[in-house]
Amino acid sequence: MIPGADASMWRLLADNLPARADKIAAIDARRQASYAEIIAEADRVAGWLQGCGIRPGDRVIVHLRKGIDEVTAMFGAWKIGAVVVNVNQQWTAAQLGYVAGDCRARAVILGAAVLKALADEPLPPSVAHLLVQGSAPHLPEGATPWDALPPGAAAEAALDPGDLAAIIYTSGSTGRPKGVMLSHRNIRIGAISVSDYLGLAEDDRLLSVLPYSFDAGLNQLTDTFLKGATVIHQPVSMPSEVVRMAVAQGATTIAGVPPLWNQVVRYLADSGTALPDLCRVTNTGGKIPPNILELMPSVFPGVDIYLMYGLTEAFRSTYLPPAKFARKMGSIGRAIPNAQIFVVRHGEGIAGPGEQGELVHGGPLVSLGYWERPELTAEKIRVLPELQGVMGAAPVVLSGDLVRVDEDGDLWFVSRMDDMIKTQGFRLSPTEVEDILSASGRVGDVVAYGVADDDAGQVVHVAASPLGDADRAALMAHCRRSMAHYMVPRHIHLWEGAMPRTASGKLDRPAIIAAAKAAQPKDTA
Repeated sequence: MIPGADASMWRLLADNLPARADKIAAIDARRQASYAEIIAEADRVAGWLQGCGIRPGDRVIVHLRKGIDEVTAMFGAWKIGAVVVNVNQQWTAAQLGYVAGDCRARAVILGAAVLKALADEPLPPSVAHLLVQGSAPHLPEGATPWDALPPGAAAEAALDPGDLAAIIYTSGSTGRPKGVMLSHRNIRIGAISVSDYLGLAEDDRLLSVLPYSFDAGLNQLTDTFLKGATVIHQPVSMPSEVVRMAVAQGATTIAGVPPLWNQVVRYLADSGTALPDLCRVTNTGGKIPPNILELMPSVFPGVDIYLMYGLTEAFRSTYLPPAKFARKMGSIGRAIPNAQIFVVRHGEGIAGPGEQGELVHGGPLVSLGYWERPELTAEKIRVLPELQGVMGAAPVVLSGDLVRVDEDGDLWFVSRMDDMIKTQGFRLSPTEVEDILSASGRVGDVVAYGVADDDAGQVVHVAASPLGDADRAALMAHCRRSMAHYMVPRHIHLWEGAMPRTASGKLDRPAIIAAAKAAQPKDTA
């Protein structure tokens, strides 16, 4: 039994009353709102949903720009027991329509700017109700403007903590997006666990850059409300804007993914800007290049640096305590509180020191599986014979990530198992190539991948964003000096401009690789 786990998502917010009624709960570019104001506005959304006949278990899509209205929309839906499906505001009308049809959403809460695109890409028939934020010359028939929300008087639904609370859809960069189902208990235990090891308190101010359609972004919001702290919304991920908002609002915590940290750390190193209120920074969603890791203590002096790992299907997984950062720069550490983490060598057993295997996750953070995809759920979340001695018949989530166990039992990310490059008889992790290229100081974002070759099986190719006057010849010279022969790229594709990101801010590797292959000179294959 985990104290605080067995309650609804609405209670995560509402239990801040009456003690924190006047405390600032959330800030965005337009305004700030107290806990009492957030709850009152969420109650208005809840009243509208109940008036539309939305019942517990119905799916409600929230498709809004990151900010206070997005928060009140989600918690309004949770108050009446609806299932929140947050769709990133950057997703297209076609993607929004796909998700609405897949989850059979009955209501959609969206910004007025999306209405024009919906004229060409209409929402599916299941969507009977629209709530529109912002001004529009013409509202669709039956749509309700945000300003016309009724006074709040919604009844709070009686829920089981194991009930479905949210569906998080993947970015869909490989095939159609699929929805991961999270219970109220999953999300609350995630907040309890992460806020525990981060040492969050009521006086913290968390700068939120990651979207709420991403599990780590949602976790940052729930951590905030669990502790009665303040969330600062920063929808624009430009490094100068992130730093400006952090300084202006006295942020004590910033959470990011590697592409964001690549830019923010370089910006801070070049500008010399100080963040006087900052206490901790966290990373998830992939590995930060070693040269950026090495810069972090100098641009974040006295700040606790947390390297973390998670997967949507199990919400949150591992972290490296800041005290280990200097000695184990790049490690993803060990299990967070309330999680059970194993490294499995399939057909053999649990990996020991110096061995590699697939990271698998058990315990109360394991999700409910994939929305209406029982076969995929059974493939990804299942009982493993290698773990029956410790887990019995309890299912675990297979991450698809290859990790290494060091001599102390800490974990190191190696690669996605299906991204490994098999070249000249060697199994090569793309991150090994990426790390060495990043160490040159001549590239920003970098993605390594394998290309089929008759003689070698595969050869290494790289897509890289050059910095300064870096050119292909200089990068290839660095590779030849610094890499084993089988690692040296056959071709380096110089990427112009910013590489594409997923909705969560991570590099969209499939899109980058596809574009680089399409532009590849014929004589380099």
